[in-house]
Amino acid sequence: MNIIETHGLCKRYGGALRVNHLDLTVPEGTIYGFLGPNGAGKSTTLKMILGLVRPTAGSVTVFGKAMDQRSRLEILRQVGSLIESPSYYGHLTGEENLRIVQTLRCVPEQEIRQVLQIVRLDGQRGKKVAHYSLGMKQRLGLAAALLGFPKLLILDEPTNGLDPAGIQEVRELIRELPERFGMTVVVSSHLLSEIDQMADRVGIIREGELVFQDSLAALHAHSSHRLALRTTNNAVAVQLLEKDGISCSGEEDGYLLLPLLPDNAAARLSRTLVEGRVGLLRMEERQKSLEDIFLDMTGKAASL
Repeated sequence: MNIIETHGLCKRYGGALRVNHLDLTVPEGTIYGFLGPNGAGKSTTLKMILGLVRPTAGSVTVFGKAMDQRSRLEILRQVGSLIESPSYYGHLTGEENLRIVQTLRCVPEQEIRQVLQIVRLDGQRGKKVAHYSLGMKQRLGLAAALLGFPKLLILDEPTNGLDPAGIQEVRELIRELPERFGMTVVVSSHLLSEIDQMADRVGIIREGELVFQDSLAALHAHSSHRLALRTTNNAVAVQLLEKDGISCSGEEDGYLLLPLLPDNAAARLSRTLVEGRVGLLRMEERQKSLEDIFLDMTGKAASL
């Protein structure tokens, strides 16, 4: 079952189409990584899924129900969210802030202690939030989203602005949620390295358009190993290699790109070139990093 589905989802602000015919599918029990450069339309999409922003066109389905004015409150009772940055009252303690959310959501008071323990703020519950570190405020926002133990948790850039220790803490918390509580988690980020360590499934958005959606394993498959050759005459080298049953997949920066070969086949390849009077200047193994793949999909200029 897909917890979230969007069909042809669009949002236009003025003359600009910020979200362009987006078709997302988020399977139940997964951590869905929603990736894209800053300004790609991630936050706008998540707000439309939550019913905070009305789509210009298209539809959103959550738990098999269309997200509209009639069903919105019923759907949101099973959803927790943290969009852009956590909201809090600085003059109140962490526990007092959560009590407000607990009252509004009509959930048992005992859950306050439970969520504080989950986000490791139990020892700081009596401290005023104005004195919390940025990482503690982010964890308090996550605790508020966890109240009621929703079936779906939507987190927009939850590690934004955190130091490495804070990023690791939040990442570990998110990773354990599906197994411990049966939650489905949608987490957005502009950092592929973060999503790579959390998600099962990935959607990549560029300028409002979905350019990739599949499992994380499928994304890794794009980074397959290749053999790169530079010779004194690449055109003749291609002909010699094809006669020997080795196909060239293209040329990049003066290098011929071939599938990765076992050692004996690579040795035969070098003999073939020498016998054909083509000098082999360089032979190297290459693999595209996930960051390179992400930049190829989203556009280098947009990500810099």
